[in-house]
Amino acid sequence: MPRIAVLDRDRCKPGDCRMLCMRVCPKVRTGDETITVDEDSGKPVISEILCSGCGICVKKCPYGALSIINLPEELSEPIHQYGVNGFRIFNLPTPKDGVVGIVGSNGIGKTTVLKILAGELKPNLGGDARWDEVLERFRGNEIQNYLSKLADGTLKAVYKPQYVESIPRIVKGSAGDVLKQRDELGKLGELTDALGLDSFLNKKVDSLSGGELQKLAIAACLIREADVYLLDEPSSYLDVRERLNVARTIRSLSDSNVFVIEHDLVVLDYLSDYVHILYGKSGAYGVVSNIKGVRVGLNEYLSGFLKSENVRFRGELSYTIASPNEAVKRRQLVEYPILEKKYPGFDLIVEGSLLYKPQVLGILGPNATGKTTFVKMLADVVSPDNIKLDIDMLVSYKPQYIKTSSDSVNSLKLNAYFIEKLNLSHLLASSLDELSGGELQRVALADCLSKKADLYLLDEPSAYLDVEERLRFAKILTHFAQEKKTTVLVVDHDILLLDYLSDELMVFSGKSGVEGSASGSLSLRDGMNLFLKQMDVSFRRDIDSGRPRANKPGSVKDREQKSTGEYYYIQQS
Repeated sequence: MPRIAVLDRDRCKPGDCRMLCMRVCPKVRTGDETITVDEDSGKPVISEILCSGCGICVKKCPYGALSIINLPEELSEPIHQYGVNGFRIFNLPTPKDGVVGIVGSNGIGKTTVLKILAGELKPNLGGDARWDEVLERFRGNEIQNYLSKLADGTLKAVYKPQYVESIPRIVKGSAGDVLKQRDELGKLGELTDALGLDSFLNKKVDSLSGGELQKLAIAACLIREADVYLLDEPSSYLDVRERLNVARTIRSLSDSNVFVIEHDLVVLDYLSDYVHILYGKSGAYGVVSNIKGVRVGLNEYLSGFLKSENVRFRGELSYTIASPNEAVKRRQLVEYPILEKKYPGFDLIVEGSLLYKPQVLGILGPNATGKTTFVKMLADVVSPDNIKLDIDMLVSYKPQYIKTSSDSVNSLKLNAYFIEKLNLSHLLASSLDELSGGELQRVALADCLSKKADLYLLDEPSAYLDVEERLRFAKILTHFAQEKKTTVLVVDHDILLLDYLSDELMVFSGKSGVEGSASGSLSLRDGMNLFLKQMDVSFRRDIDSGRPRANKPGSVKDREQKSTGEYYYIQQS
């Protein structure tokens, strides 16, 4: 059985721990060079041949920087490896006509796979392999022809990167000029209508919001002439309507190979024909599964078991929803009146309603219709114009945009329960400004929920979290609300997440950036029906997993549900 040793170089701090891994290694004590010191970096190098796999160094490392993993024999040769004791990836996705979705946890190699398919990264087979060796490795596989074209430069791939925040540092000028320069297919007008680009084409790129940068990046990718399109997390920063519009637009690329990485399972299900699951250990290694039909693949991903490979890669992520008729003993927390707020060019009115305890109230609606403003009014960050809102209760607020500092995570005094459940123990000694987006989000959620409060306000908690983290957090949050008999309001665009955790829904409507209005608290069924009718999309439940699935536009199921006004089904079908 092959054994791999992986060192997270960002976490490793040999100057602080004085090479504790080397000092506790039994084989080093006997004189073997199982762990040595790299002369350039001063960090440990673990010999995978000499390592006995005892795991003592892993347990003793104070920063969680080491992983020692035994792999099945069939995973002995990686497709790509990032240096000695570095992350490695096994297998590659299969090109197919249509859209191939890629799903997996953060740090598992999804972006690496896309960069290989885009030709930005040559697979090294764990060393310094030549292209002829790479092609020999894939002889007889469907991807061999794809890689052969990449090697000789006859395949053109266009890649939409994951982090659109970096675009203003690279691209200058107006959004419209940027797109005109890249319009190789003459599709700019078509994409302007499909993606709603007209509102920001005249703006400078460095003044665009996150959602506008995302749509700019997607459009810049899709107007290029290419054999394959690769899109890394195209739904980030977008609301539900925009996500579904993007999905429809991507699906229109039927004449090309398309690969998409996505954490929103509803969107991934909606746009994909096939799916690959990536599993392994975050930051250590990733394995690309066999290609699967999208429904079967996503259900296997949630179950944690790959049938054709006979591999159990984790426990099941159960998707169970309490019956809407289930009696819940609760009492009123607060009643708030009609709330109004005006900004230059934007008006918001929120219907008065009641909040209860325990309760998880999901908040859905298009971007720039006032969701964050409403939450800020309850948090006393923003004052309504029509009334002095005097709510006598403790409020804990997790904002949409999280501020960082040089303070350590440990200075936040997080509850031990959330440190364990949100996997934060290895981050405690880190400063906030050192954290990745997903790490910072988890810390901010733990910080918010660790405070004593009557009302918890969470604005876009799913941002930067992968599918597994989202569903685990939803389970934690529902348990928290019930155990503490408290009230939680959650603003988010991930329908699967809100469907999982919400007792009731609050729906925002209006014209983005111009006007917004909000309903009071509605039942899950009524709220989803109202929202999905505005989106002109219908949902059914998967008969095996119970997860919500968007019906294809114009399908028999879509027409049937819309004709009866049932845009959202509680029952599985």
